[in-house]
Amino acid sequence: MNLSRRHRLTSHVETGAMNDIMFFLMLFFLIASTLVNPNVIKLMLPNARSSKQVMKQPITVSVDAAGTYFVNKKPVSPTGVEAELLALVGTAPTAEQSTVVLRVDNSLNVQKLVDILEIGNRLKLKMVMATQAQQAGK
Repeated sequence: MNLSRRHRLTSHVETGAMNDIMFFLMLFFLIASTLVNPNVIKLMLPNARSSKQVMKQPITVSVDAAGTYFVNKKPVSPTGVEAELLALVGTAPTAEQSTVVLRVDNSLNVQKLVDILEIGNRLKLKMVMATQAQQAGK
């Protein structure tokens, strides 16, 4: 008669360390979610009859390699850039909210760019310089 016990292998997973990891993950996500939008006020906005959205188009000032100035693709003399920008922006209170995109050829000296930036500073416009994305491997 064979009365020997059979030894069964049992697997057991320690979960003590996993509890610590889950606690730190939960703490991280709680902190991160409050930092993303700390001052959000949820509102139910009223309905409007017209669905027209005001979409401001940025003003483009370009200077090509020959030194020709363009405001919104319209050729302008270097001294007429300020007057043209002032005519496009106007004297409305939204003038400070207008954005001007500068497109200056990379072969020109920096002085032409600085001249346009000074005009924008006088008119209190937001100025953004357009650049070309650099290709990978260069």
